[in-house]
This record gives sequence, structure tokens and C-alpha cells, in this order.
Amino acid sequence: MADLRVVVAGAGGRMGVANICAVTATPGLVLHAAIDRLGSAAIGRDAGLVAGIEALDVAISDDMNAGLEGADIIVDFTAPAASVALAQEAARRGLVHIIGTTGCSEADDAAIAQAASEGARIVKSGNFSMGMVVLANLVERAAHALADYDIEILEMHHNKKVDAPSGTALLLGDAAAKGRDIALRDHSVRVRDGHTGPREAGTIGFATLRGGNVVGDHMVILAGQSERIELNHRAQDRTIYANGAARAALWAAGQGAGLYTMVDVLGLAN
Repeated sequence: MADLRVVVAGAGGRMGVANICAVTATPGLVLHAAIDRLGSAAIGRDAGLVAGIEALDVAISDDMNAGLEGADIIVDFTAPAASVALAQEAARRGLVHIIGTTGCSEADDAAIAQAASEGARIVKSGNFSMGMVVLANLVERAAHALADYDIEILEMHHNKKVDAPSGTALLLGDAAAKGRDIALRDHSVRVRDGHTGPREAGTIGFATLRGGNVVGDHMVILAGQSERIELNHRAQDRTIYANGAARAALWAAGQGAGLYTMVDVLGLAN
């Protein structure tokens, strides 16, 4: 079987570099094209050299249409507007689209879901780490079993991250909410400041820290009256996300059109 031809979007960014390395290191995948935003300093440079590996004879371009021509898969950790546009192209061309973009609005998510219903094979996740997917599964189970425990989620990332709470924190919040059979949007507390009064029972709280070059630290706290459970995950290198995205790409290539998550990829769906 021929290698699947992958386009890495946001190729000049931190995750773009990690995704280029993961694609080239994964049997069954080959880097077909690398694209980035107009004006990126990476435009015109060899994707391999930008990623710190050997030259790949693939120049980073700002021409999305040219990059997608002849491709099988898009790996996309960019920005919401770009991901929506790429999802629409994936639907039009019948491509696999791996989305690690965070900060999407409800309208963005709806547009991505629409693309999946129109022919794209989309795997979207707030975190592509396989360890994090397992952790989210544990959080769901713990939230269900400990129904009267307060749930708080703490996350810290590097000082360049632009959205908060992180997509991973929201993924964990969604898992906790699913365990409680509630909607996260109706029960989350994102900010506490001033005289807030006592904690409202049944809510899921978020706290956000930013600083340095932290790749991603997350803690879910389930606090009862006489004990506290802390479930932690610390990302030490972005390769965990890129390797998970590569695994998702291989899996999605064998699926029909639809919207999937890493829970589906790892076979953890109930």
C-alpha cells in the first residue's frame, strides 16, 4: 500500500515542527506538503530543515489549495478560523482532517461538525496525548463514582499560549461533566474574584496559570469532606501530541466520513 500523503498546517509553529517530525518518522505516512499563514518567516524554507531534521525537499508554502492537491490527510494545530476553512476543504475533497486546534467557539465546532457530515473524516481533540485520553476516561469514571465531591481543574502552559482555559482543561471538564450527566457549559466556573460567596455545589471550577516554557500541566482535583483525590498529567515534550496525531491519521484513513475523537482512536468509547 502506498504511503498516505500528509499536509502539515501551521508548519512553522511549535506544533507544526513536531508534526513534521512525527509524520516523517511514522511508517505509512509521508510529508506531501507543509503550509503556513501568509507572512510567516518559514515560507519558502525546507520543512525538514525548519523542523531540525534532514532536508525533505518540501518547501513551506502559504498556498493552501496547492498544498492540498493530491493529499490524503491534513494535520492541523493552527487557529479556529484556519481549522474551519481546512475542514470545509477536507469535506470537499474527502480528506482526513486531524484537528488539534484549541479555542474554537460553538460556531466553529458546529462548522467542523458540518464538514464531517459532508464527507470529511475528522478527528478533533483538545489533546492528542494517549496518556491524557486515558486520564480523561478515568476522570469521567471518578466523577460518576464520587458524585458529591467538588471538582476543580488546574492547568498551566507556556507564556505564548493565547487561549484559556486550555483545550485539554476543557476536555477534562467535559469528561467530568459526562460522568455527572450534566452539560459543562451550564456548570463551569471560569473566574473567581472578589467576594464570591461559598462554592456552588455541582459546579466544575477552572484555574489557569501561564509562564515560562511549560508544555502543559493539568490536575483534576476531586475534593470530598475527608479526602482529596488528585489526578495529574504533565507533558514533557510536544512529541506526545504529534505522535498521537500521527496515530489518529492512520486510524482515520480506514474510517468513513464523520467526527471522531481520540477516545474512538484508542477504542475507549463505552
